Amino acid sequence: MVDLRSDTVTRPTPGMLEAMMRADVGDDVYGEDPEVNALEAEAAALFGKDAAVFTPTGSMANQIGLQLLVRPGEELLCDVKAHVVNFEMGAAAALGGISTRTWAGPNGRLDTGLVEPLINRPNPYVTVTRAIAVENTHNIGGGTVQPLAELRRLRDLADAYGLGLHLDGARIWNAHAATGTPFAEYGRLFDTVSVCLSKGLGAPVGSLLITDAERAQRARVIRKRLGGGMRQAGFLAAAGRYALAHHIDRLGEDHARARHLARSLEPFGICDPAQVETNIVLVRIPEIAQVAAAAADQGVKISVLGADWGRMLTHLDVDDAGIEHAVKVLGTLLGK
Repeated sequence: MVDLRSDTVTRPTPGMLEAMMRADVGDDVYGEDPEVNALEAEAAALFGKDAAVFTPTGSMANQIGLQLLVRPGEELLCDVKAHVVNFEMGAAAALGGISTRTWAGPNGRLDTGLVEPLINRPNPYVTVTRAIAVENTHNIGGGTVQPLAELRRLRDLADAYGLGLHLDGARIWNAHAATGTPFAEYGRLFDTVSVCLSKGLGAPVGSLLITDAERAQRARVIRKRLGGGMRQAGFLAAAGRYALAHHIDRLGEDHARARHLARSLEPFGICDPAQVETNIVLVRIPEIAQVAAAAADQGVKISVLGADWGRMLTHLDVDDAGIEHAVKVLGTLLGK
């Protein structure tokens, strides 16, 4: 089976499983798990920050980051297709009391000029804006990489208005692989950063919220409140440490396979290879649900996101032969 639905479907490699088996564990809620402590320290250093907090999921890491920057009854600004307002079950409002408003950037690409007019300064008649969230790479935008120059302009804007910045960096590893931008540069530009270990990096579970030491202490309180205090979590943290050490440099392979997949399917008019910047290929296919079901019967799974559109993601568990099989199966189905 060639599973292109998401890069979350990866399974631990033999080396990762070995690292998990050898993990030295303790009780993380007591701060006594050596593997978790090491993972948090390594991730924080990578982004030039003081501290990190290990969480079970990316959604939890995002929501902790938002709650650190925005109090109940205050406002967050983000892209209209951002994960934090589309795929986290209304958690910002339901759990954090956070109001949201959005801008619409092309393919999710940040345009600071669209953001500034939305900012509400404190007064008795509007919901005050406290923070801005950016997704990099942008999932529903098609793996869009946010331009570094635009991120720097956003930082300047946030500083001018006294706003916090949160980076949903679930796939920041792919942005780094595509551009070479150092992780510490992203860390410098944002107050809170969430990163996912279980997508392109191939760990089975886990994300991190990376920030300064004071916010990290508050983050641990919020994590516990949300039910995210894990005990002998070092087995999972060991997988994350292995992923950071071994799976970042190989992400360019996934990007190359995504471009090849898009170029191979371009003649069928379902995708634009020019829009493939990382490991995500968006497709437009009439009656896509039927096509996806037929493809699955022949060993290829794709993600259905709407009546006529979906996506395919390359990842650690898909090799060149898998891409060629997917091209053959989809080409046959689309050529009818």
